[in-house]
Amino acid sequence: MRVAYKNFTGGEVSPSLSARYDLGKFVSSCRYIENFIPELHGPLRRRMGTYFLEDLEGPAVLLPFQFSSDPTQNYVIVVQAGKIRVAQRGGFVCDAEGNPVTVAAPYDEAELYDIDYAQSGDLMYLAHTAHELCKISRYGHADWRIEAVNFMPPLPAPESVTVSFAGAAGGYELRYKVVAVNESGAISDATRGVQPRGKHPSDWVVGDYATVSWPAVEDAVEYNIYRQHAGVYGLVGVADTTSFRDDNYLPDASDTPPERQNPFVLGNNPSTVCFHQQRLILGSPALEPQKWYSSRTGNFEEFSKSKPLKDDDMLEFAIASGRIDRIQWVTSFGDLLIGTSGSEYKAIGADQGVVTPSSINVREQSYWGSIKIRPLIIGNSVLHVQRQGSRVRDLFYSLERDGYAGSDLSVMASHLFDDYMIRQWEYQQSPGSTVWAVRSDGVMLALVYMKEHDIWGWTRVTTEGSYLSVACTAGYKQDDLYVVVEREVQGEKRWFLEMFQPRWNYLHDDIKDAFYVDAGLSYAGKPTDVVSGLEHLEGKTVSILADGSPESDQVVRGGRITLADKASVIHVGLPYCSLMCPQTPEADAQNGATLGKTRTYGKSLIGVIGSVTGQYGPAPDRLYDIPAVPALYDAAVQPESRFVEFMPNCDFSPEGRIWFAQNKPLPFTISSLVLDVNIQG
Repeated sequence: MRVAYKNFTGGEVSPSLSARYDLGKFVSSCRYIENFIPELHGPLRRRMGTYFLEDLEGPAVLLPFQFSSDPTQNYVIVVQAGKIRVAQRGGFVCDAEGNPVTVAAPYDEAELYDIDYAQSGDLMYLAHTAHELCKISRYGHADWRIEAVNFMPPLPAPESVTVSFAGAAGGYELRYKVVAVNESGAISDATRGVQPRGKHPSDWVVGDYATVSWPAVEDAVEYNIYRQHAGVYGLVGVADTTSFRDDNYLPDASDTPPERQNPFVLGNNPSTVCFHQQRLILGSPALEPQKWYSSRTGNFEEFSKSKPLKDDDMLEFAIASGRIDRIQWVTSFGDLLIGTSGSEYKAIGADQGVVTPSSINVREQSYWGSIKIRPLIIGNSVLHVQRQGSRVRDLFYSLERDGYAGSDLSVMASHLFDDYMIRQWEYQQSPGSTVWAVRSDGVMLALVYMKEHDIWGWTRVTTEGSYLSVACTAGYKQDDLYVVVEREVQGEKRWFLEMFQPRWNYLHDDIKDAFYVDAGLSYAGKPTDVVSGLEHLEGKTVSILADGSPESDQVVRGGRITLADKASVIHVGLPYCSLMCPQTPEADAQNGATLGKTRTYGKSLIGVIGSVTGQYGPAPDRLYDIPAVPALYDAAVQPESRFVEFMPNCDFSPEGRIWFAQNKPLPFTISSLVLDVNIQG
């Protein structure tokens, strides 16, 4: 029997599916994949290595800060116990003295994973139930500040308001309110003024008027004046000076002075945050886990209401599900989507979906429930982590049900999630449309996902250490992927900030630039046989690529290594192995199913793309090199795309396993396998 595997987008699937060769995804899946990433077109590509940026001296969580698509305007916020620092591709952002910009922050180490965030321009809001809502502001490349959000007015109310009536005295109280307005449109609280010897406006005659005066308010550019009518203060005018003459203007009862509120006092701190329709949405306060609040339109830090209500007023909503289901996340996806511990909801309004205090409809979309991890928006889908943290589901609009439907994206690879939790995840749009999820044991899972082509498959990413956090920002040719990794160096725990190197492309990149080591550094310059600056890897065994050729592994001593020969381009870092095992070929033959029958392999083919050598064999510890010969003596072997014949050398067994690996600091991409299967019986 001759079997061809030409598509690996199904990723690694659970061993319990090893007999399910009737499934459509069976032929595109593998029994085991480690440190390979499926490409959207089908090949299985070795993942890139990571470049060492900084020693963090403690655990950290990364938050992406993306101002625009310009990579120079994008950062990662490194949040640690008691502080934040800011990094880019070159490492920490430093001040004029060369010191990393460091800002005090209120969070403890145990609280880092529970921080939710939302960004607008140079402003990022951070939400955590144990702390007041905070915001990070960027005033310049090296000028970053963090402060608690003040929900009180940004400018004071007028200190006093006086009213004088020009006309025959009466016994009717003329009542006015004045609010100050700054350049950005934010308003103060209202100050009240009364003239007890006025007349009812319906009794005013020609020549009667009232003058309203107040002292100037700093930073105010204008003032709104309201007069009471039938128990309601309505707008009668706007002034850019400190007085206003009311010539019996008709109060607009639909425009009243807002009454500011702060729902987040007495420890009622919100835990989720997002932006939706020019509003700041804050959900699941500590004392009201089923509630969410929305700011006034265009004023993210103003929570106020008018009487009667206006469309741009703040709103609050409590999800009544019959049980206390805490809101775990909120996100804007055309509609406002809300994930609770028991269900998923959408909130829409009657007027083209615009949510207002008088027009809101919240409907359940599914009943899976979520944990507190930010959802990911990928194209036309939203991915969220199901409650208990061991399942990943997507949500997408379904025309048939006029609502959101979804599927379990982890059902085929449940063994990668059982008994584990997802701590944090991030989406890398380019290259490859990949989700990177940090698991509770320090393994990182990679999901290649493209809904429109029904592509989704999981693999595992490992390193000598544990992944703690991941963040992604827009880069130059592709998105930059940062990680925090906990490693052990000379018996002590160390925490490194590292960045995955951009994908190496055999079509236009030199083999000298292939970077397939972890926590690595590079040298480029005059030929040398000494590489220094490796103190972060002291005592570790490192892999070396020198001018495109692998050198023998060495141990770092005194922060340096010495090569056998001089080279001008050198990459040094921790080794890692890329390993895969395809599904055991099964079929319904004339004499019955092949399941359980002993088998071995004859002469087979492996198709590789832009690869330099690689290994194959019957077990991870019994591997043979795919031969590769340099075109020129004493030169690096150049990457090739070809079919290579090989003999797997497997013993007869029912499992019929064959393994492929790359344990050298070189590229390896598998495009296809053609296996000659010899089945007994």
